[in-house]
Amino acid sequence: MPTEASHKLIPMTDFVIEYYANEGYADLQTLRLMKNYANFLRLPLTLGMFVPVDPNGNVLKEPRNYTAWKSLDHNAVKRNDIAGFEEHIHYQEAEKKCLFEGFIIAYNGYSVVRIVASYDQEVELSFNKNDLMSTAFTDIEALTVFEDIYLTANALQSIGIKK
Repeated sequence: MPTEASHKLIPMTDFVIEYYANEGYADLQTLRLMKNYANFLRLPLTLGMFVPVDPNGNVLKEPRNYTAWKSLDHNAVKRNDIAGFEEHIHYQEAEKKCLFEGFIIAYNGYSVVRIVASYDQEVELSFNKNDLMSTAFTDIEALTVFEDIYLTANALQSIGIKK
């Protein structure tokens, strides 16, 4: 399987070389994984890949005490029986749809949302609020120009990587 660095977004060429360095042969599972990663890299960038958004694409504000609420073991699974915590549940569902870790809102204006990676302020992206698409990058593969962008468990699962 891919090394510990595989949780980072990397170019397709590096992905293939890294995988073959560890496996040494290609079988159907290997080819499926490579196809999945190639398809993943082609996905058009949207704001919801980075930060939680509602069904209309509006940025969701993190609920009060969300971090403490989420840290409780019984809130790690999907629950609908918690009266008074509906906002937390909706935020958690939206958060699980994100493909990239560690992004925060830097600016949420009338026509543009700007986000930055919390671990590297130089990784900055802007999204048009009309279509929620990136103004500078067309697809996920374009992000491989950045040194460190981390994939969520959801992204790894969609590629077929078991973490």
